[in-house]
Amino acid sequence: MSTTDNPIRSFDYWAVVPAAGVGKRFGAATPKQYLPLCGRSVIEHTIERLLSHPKIKSVTVAVGRYDGWWDQVPSQGRTRRVDGGAERCHSVLNGLGALLAEGADPQDRVLVHDAVRPCIRGVDIDRLMTTVAEYDGGGVLGLPARDTMKRVDSQGRIEVTESRDRLWHALTPQLFPLKILHDAMHSAISTGRLVTDEAQAMELVGYKPIMVEGHPDNIKITRRDDMDLAALYLTGQAGE
Repeated sequence: MSTTDNPIRSFDYWAVVPAAGVGKRFGAATPKQYLPLCGRSVIEHTIERLLSHPKIKSVTVAVGRYDGWWDQVPSQGRTRRVDGGAERCHSVLNGLGALLAEGADPQDRVLVHDAVRPCIRGVDIDRLMTTVAEYDGGGVLGLPARDTMKRVDSQGRIEVTESRDRLWHALTPQLFPLKILHDAMHSAISTGRLVTDEAQAMELVGYKPIMVEGHPDNIKITRRDDMDLAALYLTGQAGE
């Protein structure tokens, strides 16, 4: 092979879904990932979307140790459960560690996706894979900021209007090399940085993940009104 050849590397793809949260802001007795949505629980829709992608081999779900709802979720196959942690980052690290312990290649790619983003489109996963699979810095589905951005003080008073140029809303999935992400997450946690997404952990160890534009219907269910919006999007997608 010529030294100028640059063959495309072949990876296996895995998904990790942190699902140990209790949804305090949502205010329901049942964690929002288990609430009914279009005839199924939110997390069932999310797992189905991931498993329906032909390149994703399995989904590892990080569930709270004392979760009383997961066992009621119908099995969809190619799904494994691991214990979640106190924060999202701990749950993600547990999922990554389980994949490595079970023999996944350290160079494989992993997609970390929120349990409460049930409207993720396969075409967006395709775009993310195509754009960043060969890039060790990985990437993040997102949306360019479209609204005027304000920075406020502790009392909510506007201090400055920020330029929205080059500002993005970070969504999920976020895709990275398995071992690199595992080590980045471990490094962040061990130094007391409870990162709020995987890209932040990668940034802390010097990587620059790529933002990849996705569809705006990939919403995160955070408040009660989001359930109605998610149902609307799921119904609309089914008709496409």
